[in-house]
Amino acid sequence: MKKVSFAEFGGPDVLQLIDAEEPHAGPGQIRIAVRAAGVNPVDWRIREGQVLGAHPIELPSGVGLDAAGVVDEVGEDVEGIAVGDHVFGEGASTYAEFAVLSAWAHMPEGLSFEEAAGYPSVVETALRILREVGVRPRQTLLVSGAAGGVGSAVLQIARDRGITVIGTAGAANQDYLRSLGALATTYDKGWVERVRQLGRVDAALDLAGSGVIRELVELTGDPQKVISIADLAAPELGVRFSGAAGSMPAALAEAADLISRGKFHIPIEKSYTLAEAAAAHIDSRTGHTRGRRVLVI
Repeated sequence: MKKVSFAEFGGPDVLQLIDAEEPHAGPGQIRIAVRAAGVNPVDWRIREGQVLGAHPIELPSGVGLDAAGVVDEVGEDVEGIAVGDHVFGEGASTYAEFAVLSAWAHMPEGLSFEEAAGYPSVVETALRILREVGVRPRQTLLVSGAAGGVGSAVLQIARDRGITVIGTAGAANQDYLRSLGALATTYDKGWVERVRQLGRVDAALDLAGSGVIRELVELTGDPQKVISIADLAAPELGVRFSGAAGSMPAALAEAADLISRGKFHIPIEKSYTLAEAAAAHIDSRTGHTRGRRVLVI
């Protein structure tokens, strides 16, 4: 089978499309014929060799955590799933023609493989950081870098929970944030004052790592009310960095419920082939994403 792999840490050029042996499902796992794989910032962070305790790896390594596809192998002690089912979930080395998943859910009716592949990690992350930051219904949450995959998920989940969201993004994404129910403003000069004019901030999330931790602490009045998933230096300012994943099965179940109720949709900004994995990482690294990026197999 074809698979994207890297033998050393480094830039996008270390990614190679290789011929590899097919993986097989072990106990508690399933294997899928991958139809699409999600492209996440954690993918290129791992490729660069950043220290991410939740994802230790050995070289050479495959790439990718999220995927959607057709079940073609079911491991021991797995119930409620059958060969031929359409699923989305999390596994390892998902930039490949076949991948083993350790957590999954049936795809809601009408959902495409491309769209489904973009959901697992972003929904898990969104649910986790909303829980960790402690924001409650009728409170206001500020989201810095709100137009990407995680931001899109946070905005929609928060709206479903009765939380008001102020989102910052580039000028081109203001209408997009408003379409997801957020109060929107740009992140250029004067953004802190514009946020203040939109209302009191009870909690804040840093999703872009754009050097705004001090301002988020200033707006909330308490570093414990701020969570970052993108700035590894956040703890130096008393702000928690959230990197350890929570329950993926629970996240997938909630995503499927939201989608089935018509409360959740993240657009695909761009699709790539396996051979274009390096380009996908370059684009993801630059940010300014509206929605998700995926590989189509």
